[in-house]
Amino acid sequence: MKLFDVYPLFDLNFIEAEGSYLWNDRNEKYLDLYGGHAVISIGHSHPTYVKMLTRQLHNIGFYSNSVRIPIQEEVAKQLGKLSGYEDYEFFMCNSGAEANENALKLASFHTNKKKVICFTKAFHGRTAAAVAATDNKKIIAPINETDNFIFLPFNEIEVLEDAFKNNEIAAVIIEGIQGVGGVQIPTTPFLQKIRTLCDRYQALLILDEIQSGYGRTGKFFAHQHANIKADIVTVAKGMGNGFPVGGVIISPEIEAKHGLLGTTFGGNYLACAASKAVLEVLESEKLMVNAKEMGDYLYQQLKEDEIIKEIRYQGLMFGIELKMSCAPFRNQLLQDFRILTGNASCPNTLRILPALNISKKELDVFISAFKTVSKLNIKKNEQILFC
Repeated sequence: MKLFDVYPLFDLNFIEAEGSYLWNDRNEKYLDLYGGHAVISIGHSHPTYVKMLTRQLHNIGFYSNSVRIPIQEEVAKQLGKLSGYEDYEFFMCNSGAEANENALKLASFHTNKKKVICFTKAFHGRTAAAVAATDNKKIIAPINETDNFIFLPFNEIEVLEDAFKNNEIAAVIIEGIQGVGGVQIPTTPFLQKIRTLCDRYQALLILDEIQSGYGRTGKFFAHQHANIKADIVTVAKGMGNGFPVGGVIISPEIEAKHGLLGTTFGGNYLACAASKAVLEVLESEKLMVNAKEMGDYLYQQLKEDEIIKEIRYQGLMFGIELKMSCAPFRNQLLQDFRILTGNASCPNTLRILPALNISKKELDVFISAFKTVSKLNIKKNEQILFC
């Protein structure tokens, strides 16, 4: 049997990792500024993370949700305290897509309605309802097609109220910051208007913080920059620092019933150990403060570069829109400087999503490489870029 070929792959085989660095099978060292789509939140192989997972595996790795698993309650308590959602409830699952599926299902159960507002350039996952709420027709199969999802233009306040007036809206689902869409940041008035309309029309506000959450923006959740509270928040990626885990943070207004949601593997002992380690390190090492400081530093160092059209960022979530295609620029960083970065659905946008404990010294390596690649491309494409 061979693998189902759905991933375009770089010819790299990493066998070791520590902090913000990876080593391949030829012992070549790479700087990781992407973290596998913002998954690596506290750095590769963090000692606290390794210790807690190893200790848990020695004790017990798995049993189903048919018995009490106290470590789930410990995760929920820590998460509530750090995130500012202490009075909410928590359901653990395995991935971001699964978290969004459960969030949408809960919203529909709670409101007894089925229409959902979502936005252009959104990405919420590749499964059933999550992919139907995603603005990419290429990954929506006929079985996923539905008229229950109403796409509105992102950051355009004027169109919001008509959608509520003309439809029975169960929920609005929006990313704290659009990741795949190119690090598109919702404005504070836009988010506040959505919150107001959800309250007015008895709809739930679902904040997808799968990529933008867990301290990445300098606050625990990106939507907290707008001083709003969601009815449901979905989390994954940085939550487990590489261990598959996701979750749904749920308003106490939503009633839990036995059998309403369920999962075989969600909230298993190892997932909880990984989640606890991440929360402990986020707090003890003050990584949200570091994310803001390092993000501001990176912006200041790059903002005047001539190859850049626009930088969109909060904390350590960066979309650097170039005046050229991202692909060759990204490949030069990888091949000539051994630096891993990301792309986006916008063909000119370079995504930077490093570990939240990245240092100024490590960012300086990237800044130097970026400026070198920039100069080479400006010289090569001067007439095209500046005509």
